[in-house]
Amino acid sequence: MSPRLRVLSGREVVAILGTFGFQEIGRKGSHVKMRRPGPSGERQTLVVPDHGTLDRGTLRAILRQASAYIPQEHLWPQFRG
Repeated sequence: MSPRLRVLSGREVVAILGTFGFQEIGRKGSHVKMRRPGPSGERQTLVVPDHGTLDRGTLRAILRQASAYIPQEHLWPQFRG
């Protein structure tokens, strides 16, 4: 059984990703595009909905996408509740 995810807003997720070096590069509607340079110069991009409370499925998808760039052992403490 996997640990439960915390209830987070889009702004909280943006702040968490900011601690890992992601910066907001644009907005389209209610979605925030965040990017950081990767270790070999590639661009690592994530999109986060700027909603009040994110559904657990949406949060899980963001976590899965972010884990392609950030080790899960660093991400999980921020998202676990």
